[in-house]
Amino acid sequence: MSTPRKLEVAEQDILGALRRFFQSILELEDIGAILAPRRLPVQSVVMPALIGDPKCLTEIDPLAPAFFLNAARMVSRLSRKSLGQKIAVVLRPCEIRAFIELVKLKQGSMDEILIMGLDCQGAYRNSDYRRYASDGPDSSTLKFFFGALSGSPSIMEGIDLTTACKACEHPIPTGADIAIGFLGISPLDHLLVQGQSPKGEEVLSRLGLDQAAVPDSRMEAVAALVSTRIQARDSLFDQTREATNTLEKLTAYLAGCVNCYNCRVACPVCYCRECVFTTDVFDHEPFQYLQWAHRKGEIKMPTDTLFYHLTRLVHMSTACVGCGQCSNACPSEIPLTELFRATAIRTQRAFDYEAGQDPDAPPPMTVFREHEFVEVVGLSG
Repeated sequence: MSTPRKLEVAEQDILGALRRFFQSILELEDIGAILAPRRLPVQSVVMPALIGDPKCLTEIDPLAPAFFLNAARMVSRLSRKSLGQKIAVVLRPCEIRAFIELVKLKQGSMDEILIMGLDCQGAYRNSDYRRYASDGPDSSTLKFFFGALSGSPSIMEGIDLTTACKACEHPIPTGADIAIGFLGISPLDHLLVQGQSPKGEEVLSRLGLDQAAVPDSRMEAVAALVSTRIQARDSLFDQTREATNTLEKLTAYLAGCVNCYNCRVACPVCYCRECVFTTDVFDHEPFQYLQWAHRKGEIKMPTDTLFYHLTRLVHMSTACVGCGQCSNACPSEIPLTELFRATAIRTQRAFDYEAGQDPDAPPPMTVFREHEFVEVVGLSG
């Protein structure tokens, strides 16, 4: 990892410092555009925007506690084919991990992508953010930013971080080309900028930033935050397993599913072009419903909801990065993130794998390992 650099914060304007930094990136000759969270004209909505004009960076808001979608899928679309120039992308840590998984699944390429990640304080649910940010964009972002730094991310009555964020043990960007840090330092004075790859270091070398040292307070702040989130995560997993440890409990847990498939659409690593649940396999004839109703006495409508979620668990538990978008997209507010994360952590540990953490680690079941799960297949070493 390269020597850290100092990003000066003039007049205590943190958002201004970030916007000017990204502008300097976009002004580099080989950078064609920046994908970054931008406030839309509707002030309470923040969505990824592909920006080609540096003047348009004045409305980006990478610190907002808004997470309307996981942008990894957008980066996948932008990187499937060669563009002939680089695109810089500003991503949360979970978005970086999701994109790494998509690259492994041949759904994108890092060749022309410059990944820039920031320390992550978490986000609110979409509906909560709209209510929270209604008073004004920059002021609401900064109120959250400093509240979260002081350990109080819940600024407004009845609004708190999403469950996924409170249980996320990866608040620091890994796998980025350029990492921007503010935890454990004095962000009103400066931010830490560090290259995490030769590509990122080469870009930073052209910007002329002064070198900086990483204070011990940063390591302590990060360790304390990770410890708190791991405790919340493990408690959440225990509660979820207790609520779903029988078929009857799991059926009740998912009873509100309306087969909208929003969770599949929102999931950044659910990449199949055609899902089996939208094919004729599950397009049942009317007489079949009547047969089932007569045989069982009654059937819940819509059908196949439990089977749908079990299938997604099988498909996605090795690649789930815990971003929480499945819960965010659910109209019935089913706690899907809790179920998927509690399942995924066991699956990934069984394969000694953590989704999105190591770009060089092959996904589970894509390589043959002679001595893997010998106790299952009945082979002796």
